[in-house]
Amino acid sequence: MVIRPPDAATLRRLGRDLVYVLPGLPLALLGLVVLWPLTILSAALGVLWVGVLLFPLALALGSALAQLSRARLRRWGAEVTPPRYRPRGRGATGPLRLIADPRRWLDLAFESLVAPPLRLATFVIAVAWPLAAAAGLTYWLWSRLLPPGAIIEDLPGAWALLLLAGLILALTTPALVGALARLDASVSAALLGGALQPARPASGQALLTRYPGAGPSDGLSASAWTRMSVASAAFVLVVVAWPVTAVLYQVDPAVAMVVTAAHSAAAILAVRWPGAGLALSVGAALATMLVTTSGLGIRPWPWPVTSLLGHCLTLVVLALCHRWFWAVSAWSAGAVLTLGSLLVMRPELLPAGMLRPVLTNGVVLVAVSGGVLLLSLMVHQWTLIAGQVERAETLSAAEVRRRRELEERNRIARELHDVVAHSMSVITVQAGTAKYRMPAMTDQTEQEFEDIAASARQALSEMRSLLTVLRTEEGTGPDGDEGIDTVPLPGLGDVADLVVSSRASGARIELAGLTATLARVDIPPTVGLTAYRVIQEALSNALRHARGSTIEVRVDTEQDDSVLLIEVLNSVPGRLDEPLPGSGLGLPGIRERITSLGGTVGAGPTSSDGFAVRARLPLTD
Repeated sequence: MVIRPPDAATLRRLGRDLVYVLPGLPLALLGLVVLWPLTILSAALGVLWVGVLLFPLALALGSALAQLSRARLRRWGAEVTPPRYRPRGRGATGPLRLIADPRRWLDLAFESLVAPPLRLATFVIAVAWPLAAAAGLTYWLWSRLLPPGAIIEDLPGAWALLLLAGLILALTTPALVGALARLDASVSAALLGGALQPARPASGQALLTRYPGAGPSDGLSASAWTRMSVASAAFVLVVVAWPVTAVLYQVDPAVAMVVTAAHSAAAILAVRWPGAGLALSVGAALATMLVTTSGLGIRPWPWPVTSLLGHCLTLVVLALCHRWFWAVSAWSAGAVLTLGSLLVMRPELLPAGMLRPVLTNGVVLVAVSGGVLLLSLMVHQWTLIAGQVERAETLSAAEVRRRRELEERNRIARELHDVVAHSMSVITVQAGTAKYRMPAMTDQTEQEFEDIAASARQALSEMRSLLTVLRTEEGTGPDGDEGIDTVPLPGLGDVADLVVSSRASGARIELAGLTATLARVDIPPTVGLTAYRVIQEALSNALRHARGSTIEVRVDTEQDDSVLLIEVLNSVPGRLDEPLPGSGLGLPGIRERITSLGGTVGAGPTSSDGFAVRARLPLTD
């Protein structure tokens, strides 16, 4: 724990952590006072079928508290993967479907079993630590209230020691409260359905930078719940098996502690490392048989009840978390140990009439562990099938959504084809045949119509390319060909033709730097298309809003040819004409294009009352 003098950022972080940790106690008490009695009452009345009606209420309250816990995480500055609850449905049976939702049961377990002790501990520590710091720092004040002859008064240098302790506690309070908040947030995020993800605050700095260790982790609800459940069961097993083994079988307490802890550790290891868990389980069972021989003929042997429970716990973990052969191997190992113990233990070594209890104990081990094995494998298979069904439903829903999106895109493409493309075709035909329909027009007028026809043909060509993309999925045609390639897309090399066609409107447009840039730098097609669209939109805006102005287009590179610079500047409009209407979507669309490539764009007035559009596009990754 690093001791640093508190600054403004540290105090703000301390306040945020306290706001997260301190409300945990009321929520924990709410879970204990409401969820525990309601759950117990539902289970007690389950025989009368009344509990079936109360369980949905308990599950709904547990999910509501879990959602509140997720909201606390967001308020703290982190984001948790949203839970996926099963739909309740309609009608009278809708609430009963909550019972079949495993996510709601996990919410109930977390808010009633895990959250109360966790939040109680973090609250007590978060409150007691700064109070102790305040007590040490203010000892000189409250020590005067102590009665004469108090023990603390007799200690030499007591005031200096308490002052130093209070100062250390005060300086470490932000780090301690931050650690408590991270502990609560990490456990809550893992057990509430997702990994803790860093959220970006308003300042733009990621939470991962402010809270080391609060970023994404590999914990998620299923594995986290498995580890927590196995650890809890293993702890209970050690607490119960240790004194039972030591007292009933007259085993040294230290030896009993080792063998019982080995059984529990085997189950915990089996969650992630099945081979290690299996080996330790077999070793613990063999050690238990050797140290409990004093129970021959009197108490269960070779498998004491606690050893049988530890073996079954490892079987359950192996069957639920790994392939079936690990659990079968563990069961087979237990059966082989049982048979070996019976073969080694000769009947004449047993008290009279005690062979049958030993055989019975072995049969019980094989039968009970076999039943546990089969049941666990069935549960594992059921979860696999349920997961496959859920994935199939998800894929089906995604396909339906994708099909609907494609149908909507086809509808939009049809509208564009029937309205816009048709109108552009009419313009092209009318402009191209004007010289035949009106033979008396001048050469200048004829050239104007030819320019209009050329611009219309180019727009129509790009429209057809857009229609091809809209009518196919991800830009591919029905035969797998790239639909976007059916019509060549413009690039930076086509900017010169764009400027020439724009000059046909009468605008004065100057182009600088294009030829030198193309000769010096290899422009990627995506960057070239984006640069072309930027210049096209900037020229279109200048022609609409600043008619009669002088427009200058500059193309250059920066930073050793790693950044492409585009500038389109226009002077003050030469005429005060009413600007032509536009959609208002041009510049936002250009900004989205450039941002997607990691570039920047700016647009605004110049110092000479003109207008400028400047874009910077990276040429390297």
